[in-house]
Amino acid sequence: MAGRIRDVDIALVRERSPIADVIGEHIQLRNAGGGNLKGLCPFHDEKSPSFNVTPERGMFFCFGCSEGGDVITFVEKIEHLSFSEAVERLAQRAGIQLHFEQGGYVPRRDHGERARLVEAHRAAAEFYADKLLGPDAAPGRRFLSERGFERADAETFGVGYAPNEWEALARHLMGRGFTADELVKGGLAKQGRRGPIDRFRGRLIWPIRDATGDVIGFGARKLLDSDDGPKYLNTPDSPLYKKSQVLYGIDLAKREISKRAQAVIVEGYTDVMACHLAGVPTAVATCGTSFGEEHIKILRRFLLDQAEFRGEVVFTFDGDAAGQKAALRAFADEQKFVTQTYVAIQADGLDPCDLRVKQGDAAVRDLIASREPLFQFAIRSTIARYDLRSNEGKIAALDAAAPIVAAIKDTGLRKRYAIDLDRWLGFMDERFVIQRISEVGQAQQGRPQRAPRAAPVDPHVRVEAELLKLAVQRPALLGPRFDALDPQAFTAPDHVILHRVITGAGGLTAAGHGGREWVDLLLEHAHEEGARGLVTRFAVEAIQAESGAEERYAAAMLAALEAVAVDRAIAQVKSRMQRLNPVEEQQDYNKLFGELVALEQQRRVLRDRAAGS
Repeated sequence: MAGRIRDVDIALVRERSPIADVIGEHIQLRNAGGGNLKGLCPFHDEKSPSFNVTPERGMFFCFGCSEGGDVITFVEKIEHLSFSEAVERLAQRAGIQLHFEQGGYVPRRDHGERARLVEAHRAAAEFYADKLLGPDAAPGRRFLSERGFERADAETFGVGYAPNEWEALARHLMGRGFTADELVKGGLAKQGRRGPIDRFRGRLIWPIRDATGDVIGFGARKLLDSDDGPKYLNTPDSPLYKKSQVLYGIDLAKREISKRAQAVIVEGYTDVMACHLAGVPTAVATCGTSFGEEHIKILRRFLLDQAEFRGEVVFTFDGDAAGQKAALRAFADEQKFVTQTYVAIQADGLDPCDLRVKQGDAAVRDLIASREPLFQFAIRSTIARYDLRSNEGKIAALDAAAPIVAAIKDTGLRKRYAIDLDRWLGFMDERFVIQRISEVGQAQQGRPQRAPRAAPVDPHVRVEAELLKLAVQRPALLGPRFDALDPQAFTAPDHVILHRVITGAGGLTAAGHGGREWVDLLLEHAHEEGARGLVTRFAVEAIQAESGAEERYAAAMLAALEAVAVDRAIAQVKSRMQRLNPVEEQQDYNKLFGELVALEQQRRVLRDRAAGS
């Protein structure tokens, strides 16, 4: 049995796995100032980014859900892996060979389940791609050629062919050391009477990859008349593959989606290929399921979807009734995006793949360029069902469209579409239409609820927090004066715990210039419940100092907290003076009075320093 991974190898994995690069494979990160990066959290649904990454210290922390840690922790959480599996995954990414304390290397069969299944899928993708070149795959090559795809295109997207045999893939993979149980669990095979049989046979194969580029499943298109299965067949849900959380093409499109702030949603694998080859590299598609909330979450992380309305999501659907119905279904999810949402429908019913074959690459680009706002499409599609030549028809159309307009959350946008609706219906009475929509909106929403007031932040607690952030991130700015602070100066429970962690690690005299080594030392001493999360949070949270003024800010925060200890000493002296008789105990009273004068002078000095922040 293999031992634990050597500490030196774990440290090397961290060193060669830049946290911004690893996390950037899953979400878009933007500069947040002070050396920090920010993005939408992949661990919970949020409208504005609260997920922070600090490359200098190799840490991340989300201020919305409190998830945090280093690059290994991130991979553990995002991929649902154990610590060892996450280290192995990062080691493979960085080209590092791991050693174990009780001897040698880990044999491949001892890797974690996910790593084994990923390897099996990678081997399967290579097997299918190789088979596309054989004589039996002629129908598959003909299918691709008729749709305008060349051999190089098939190689770019990894398209392959599943032989029309019962056990071709299973035999190949088991010969590579994979077990029958692994093939069945990963959805590559089904259990037959005498062992595993291939799930896909006689079909054209598309490998489906996650955002990091790992093959996690396959889509298969029927080619043979003798195949009585569905036209398209997908990998079933498995430990790797969840169809509601997968977007075909995301591995190729993610960087362009982030760069252009645009995502194009198409319906099939060939449509994704056609769009990318035609110059629309932001295209992705769902895999055997309708577009839903989990897909939205994936795209928002790459769009860095925020309230600025900078990005756009474009849905493409066939121009027939089914396509229009699909577009209207998408409208229900529209406002889960903050970006602007559009629909692009080809009037003659051609999908992007057929459009490229018949009219060329430019026609595909023109289709996306001619996108129509989804709100507009939903409203106009609704009123098109009514006879607008009569007042009765106009009123019926208004009542049908009013709930759509009333559901628009943005006040200005809602008013503009109300005015457009009036024009489209031909009432020429904006006040009447707006009033009708307003009545529908009030009925939909019920009585508005008052938003809860945010609790005021205690200024003293804020000072504690800022000082602790400095102690974790910039310890050299505080030095021994921080270590001399009275522990009672920290009052918030979290701050008390973190101060104990810093003291337990040797105080700031042990911190040197800070950086990753100091944070690691704090984590080693974070034994109390929740302490590790506090270290991570304070290592990532931005210090509220102006650029170039950190040293002055640190001195001010120290002075502000030192003043608290002086305030406490002043209170104690005053209490003792109140218990003395100034006439009968004049000597003791005068001594305390002298102490009080000195303490108040010290407090004035400290408060002047604190005001310098």
